[in-house]
Amino acid sequence: MSNIVAIVGRPNVGKSTLFNRLTESRDAIVDETSGVTRDRHYGKSEWNGIEFSVIDTGGYVKSSADIFEEEIRKQVHLAIDEADVILFIVDVEGSITDLDEAIAEMLRKINKKVFLVVNKVDNYERQYDANIFYSLGLGELYMISSINGSGTGDLLDDMVSLFKKKGREQETKLPRFAIIGRPNVGKSSLINTLIGEERNIVTPISGTTRDSIYSRYNKYNHDFYLVDTAGLRKKGKVTEDIEFYSIMRSIRTVENSDVCLLMIDAPRDIESQDVNIFNLVKKNNKGILILVNKWDLIDKDTNNTKEFTARIKDKISPFKDVPVIFISAITKQRIHRVLETAVNVYENRKQRISTSKLNKTVSEIVLKYPPPSVKGKFVKIKYVTQLPTTAPSFAFFCNLPQYIKEPYKRYLENKLRENFNFTGVPIQIFFRKK
Repeated sequence: MSNIVAIVGRPNVGKSTLFNRLTESRDAIVDETSGVTRDRHYGKSEWNGIEFSVIDTGGYVKSSADIFEEEIRKQVHLAIDEADVILFIVDVEGSITDLDEAIAEMLRKINKKVFLVVNKVDNYERQYDANIFYSLGLGELYMISSINGSGTGDLLDDMVSLFKKKGREQETKLPRFAIIGRPNVGKSSLINTLIGEERNIVTPISGTTRDSIYSRYNKYNHDFYLVDTAGLRKKGKVTEDIEFYSIMRSIRTVENSDVCLLMIDAPRDIESQDVNIFNLVKKNNKGILILVNKWDLIDKDTNNTKEFTARIKDKISPFKDVPVIFISAITKQRIHRVLETAVNVYENRKQRISTSKLNKTVSEIVLKYPPPSVKGKFVKIKYVTQLPTTAPSFAFFCNLPQYIKEPYKRYLENKLRENFNFTGVPIQIFFRKK
């Protein structure tokens, strides 16, 4: 299961600085997605070999103090609902404010681990000043300085120790296919059609699906879980924060799946939010196929599948080796192809290529078009191997890995795709010194 850490607290206590430290300081795994939500941040981080997602809930600037407080409270509620662990940040320079008290009162009532983090503690005098925060009644204090990083190691050690325990839980090994997409594209309708029963509540109101719903599919020689993405809360509960809530749900569903079936609303064409969700899947190295739903509502004279597919591939470039299926969840058009393709993508993601076969293929590829020379120096690729990761990744050993640029990396990826079937699967390529 994925682990989500939410950073909460009033404005200007250093939430974003801590978020940047957690996500950007380990540049191999930086995965900050901005633009999915207007002023929220989602990133991936790693500590002691354990990966987790980080949500920064900051970003409101309102003129009225009352509205401001209400927005902060709303965000904390969202974080509490979705996160496994809460980092509650307070500022040693500002002592305890009413807003700190209000957030602490909410956090004391929840059944989740809360770390009380006192920020800007960068000398002995401030360590003494920090003791006042014990009065918030949230247990041990973690004194840190998010600017220079002091104290963050102890905090992270204690935090990821909780995730280790969580990881030991036995989970079923069945493949998980997640149905994802913007609200109201027909995710629940598709699952009902596939399962052949009204298993999930379907209404035209976006936000009907509250939690991730797992449906076991066990027929026609298939056995896997279909996951209906928990979408949004009912409208009364969340207003401005609908997008924020949605992306938190999407993150959890994507991270806990093997293959994602991204549904696009045909009458609305492919939109920027669809592309953002696609990129979320790609960055998590999950298998993906795109389903263009409600194709029965489209005027076929002005729109054909070829043109529509070309528009999609253009938007998701450079990773274009993705199946696109035009369906109608209501009329069951091409529904049988959806599961067959999802299973194929799952198999592509699992495949292992023998080192001898890989090296034979790659040596021919490199011989045909070797890496361009840089400053008169020639890069020689000597050996390649597939790494033992859940998603396909390859290590190319060479004499001057630093001189291999992005265009050549893309060339190698395209050639691997030509020779081995990785349709619907992101590939990672690393260059290492031999």
